[in-house]
Amino acid sequence: MAIRRRPALTPQEQTDLGFGSVVARQDRVRLMNRDGSFNARRDGVPLADRLSPYHALLTMSWPVFLALFFAFYILVNAIFGAIYWSLGPAALSAPGLAPMGGRYIVAFFFSVETFATIGYGNILPNGLLANAIVFVESVAGILTIALATGLIFARFSRPSLHIRFSKSAIIAPYRGGTGLMFRIGNQRSTELVNVRANVTFARFEVCDGVRTRVFDTLALERSSVLFFALTWTIVHPIVEGSPFYGLTQADLLEAEAELLIILQATDETFSQEVHTRASYQADEFQWGVKFASVYTDRDARFVRVDLRRIDDVEPAPLPAAATTADSLATSAAVTRP
Repeated sequence: MAIRRRPALTPQEQTDLGFGSVVARQDRVRLMNRDGSFNARRDGVPLADRLSPYHALLTMSWPVFLALFFAFYILVNAIFGAIYWSLGPAALSAPGLAPMGGRYIVAFFFSVETFATIGYGNILPNGLLANAIVFVESVAGILTIALATGLIFARFSRPSLHIRFSKSAIIAPYRGGTGLMFRIGNQRSTELVNVRANVTFARFEVCDGVRTRVFDTLALERSSVLFFALTWTIVHPIVEGSPFYGLTQADLLEAEAELLIILQATDETFSQEVHTRASYQADEFQWGVKFASVYTDRDARFVRVDLRRIDDVEPAPLPAAATTADSLATSAAVTRP
């Protein structure tokens, strides 16, 4: 019996990042947004899997989380207040309690006291049915408080990277030649150690008569740093053999080039692995500039950096071998100020 061999992967398939051949051929689509989210939508997923409330509650912002919690708290007490109100005026007694705007308001605040297990004792339930509702609400309150406590603890204990990326990637003079660079800084007070960078260069090329995306992992001057106390300018030297070698900004725009970046690090506080992503498109490159210094006051105790300057650049003419008339004209026309 003949053994059927699997066909060998093409070079493009071997370097694919997981987007697949269909997406690789689809132009005018940014693979990754600046905030690291992917431009992908999944249709046909069951509603229960798509909602994923626990994941959503963990990853949403704190203002949204707190607003949702307060809205849920008010809604639950409004529902139980309506149930107490529907039982009639004899269901709740409030001796000596000043009028607060009607029976429903009394019922609502009685629900708040019951749900939070406060129990001031100035409003009392009467009858079997009213006390049965109190029993149900007290159980619901205990479960809600337990879930809210777990969610808040999980949100606080979940490490996350807050890395600020420079607004633009730049093509700048570098050791007698040129280099592709972008700058990052840690916006959190927590320290990161063993920070590692992986940068992939995606662009369109014609392969076997088909225009498709090609992915190359860029060789970096330094792919990792042990300590990340200040800022880090990540550099890819543009030398012979580099995918950027000989390209102009017009070439990058035509090829719909995109840099895909993933950073991995160890959070010293939590001793856990964390990561973040970002990307730059061809129109987010600046040519013939270099990053301005972010260092401010220096004294015997501190070295200070101003992360507000992380995007600042200053003119830096490229070496003559890298500044052809075509690249200079294109850079002047499309480079952002």
